[in-house]
Amino acid sequence: MSKPQQPPAETAVYTHGHHESVLRSHTWRTAANSAAYLLGSLRPHLRILDVGCGPGTITADLAALVPDGHVTGVDRAPGILDQARATTAGRGLDNVTFAVADVHALDHADDTFDVVHAHQVLQHVGDPVRALREMRRVCRPGGIVAVRDSDYEAMTWYPHVPGLDDWLDLYRRVARANGGEPDAGRRLKSWALEAGFTEITASAGTWCYSTPEERAWWSGLWADRTVASAYAERATAGGHADQDQLAAVAAAWREWGRAEDGWFTVLHGELLCRV
Repeated sequence: MSKPQQPPAETAVYTHGHHESVLRSHTWRTAANSAAYLLGSLRPHLRILDVGCGPGTITADLAALVPDGHVTGVDRAPGILDQARATTAGRGLDNVTFAVADVHALDHADDTFDVVHAHQVLQHVGDPVRALREMRRVCRPGGIVAVRDSDYEAMTWYPHVPGLDDWLDLYRRVARANGGEPDAGRRLKSWALEAGFTEITASAGTWCYSTPEERAWWSGLWADRTVASAYAERATAGGHADQDQLAAVAAAWREWGRAEDGWFTVLHGELLCRV
């Protein structure tokens, strides 16, 4: 596999953007709660590429786990990389670098990394199979491509708040109109097979929010995201919902967050693909 000469035209728009309500979720993520399926494969000397690193919290954890190695974090959004650099600098990590990159056409030679990792990235890209082929190209023989993606249709909650059904329907329509696939988790293995991987370990992982603090945090960030983020702008600009409908969905989120018996789980598909 050789490095592509020209990057493809991106056909997907990142649905969430980087509003504070989005980063409230992204900065909560750690290697422990978002990449546990990979951690047993890490060794101190490895070179890791973290694709779609966002604010860098998972990236920093990975760097701490490979003190004799190096982690490169890449993201399409230049602005978020400043926050990622601050995250790693604040932890005193000197084995991390960051760069702007497109996963469809990575600016690295073949066989550069021991591990190529992407958390909740493939659901947002225009061509997930091509992205996986690129991740495979820059991973050395014997190395690992590790991907984890949520599956919106498989998200489950209690009690039943009708407005959350409206949220799920709206989100999936907006994400697909933006060129992504919100139910990526169930498709990861199929995409990996199409990308040419043959040695695949598939698993699943969850996030679960049930305590009063977890419910307030999860419901609050989604309520705010629904009315104030790039997702809200794309929902209205695309004709998927008006402001009143978005406000009703946000109110449903807050209603669920007040329920003493509230429970919400996010299912993720996970793959370890040996190159």
